[in-house]
Parts: sequence; C-alpha cells; structure tokens
Amino acid sequence: QVQLVEPGGGLVQAGGFLRLSCAVSGISISTNLMDWYRQAPGKQRELVARITSGGNTIYADSVKGRFTISRDDAKNTVYLQMNSLKPEDTADYYCNARGGWYPWGQGTEVTVSS
Repeated sequence: QVQLVEPGGGLVQAGGFLRLSCAVSGISISTNLMDWYRQAPGKQRELVARITSGGNTIYADSVKGRFTISRDDAKNTVYLQMNSLKPEDTADYYCNARGGWYPWGQGTEVTVSS
C-alpha cells in the first residue's frame, strides 16, 4: 500500500521561504516519477513540479526560478524548496507519483501573507 505523508507547511510572509517534505512508503521514489501539486481554494489541483527517475525536473511557469524539487533516495523522501513566496502560492500542497496514480495524502497547507 502506497502512503504519502506531507508535513512541513505553515504560515509565512511574502518573500519568505518554506521547505515541504513528502515521506513515501510502498514504492521507491528513485524509480518513479514524483510530483508536487497544489490546490488553491476554489481552483483545480495543478502540477507544480516534477522530478523523473533520472533526476530531470520541470516546473510550472508560475514557480519557475523560485521552487526546487529534489529527493533523498535513502530516506525515500521528496522535497519542495519554496523561495520568494507570494500570496498566490497559498494552497494545499500534495505529492504523488506517476502523475497522480496513487491515493492522495492529507496534503499540507501553505499560507503566504502579504
């Protein structure tokens, strides 16, 4: 059974930073495509960042240059470093694998105040 646990959210002022983590069990992140998504109130869930098994990364245009996705294969954990946060980054953040293949975790709430 695959489980995705995303602690690490919180409240931060605009211009600040946060690091989210996603502890994964049931699959090996080193052999899977891993994603971070977010869902703002009243909006659809959107892909924020992706890291392939080969370590290639892609980002949504809205976060490019500010967010960095990475992984620690030994800990089976995926990270999202978020810098220069903006109020429009406020959302619930989720990780998943293989394009959202597995049951979603609880997510973590990120609130950016102006």
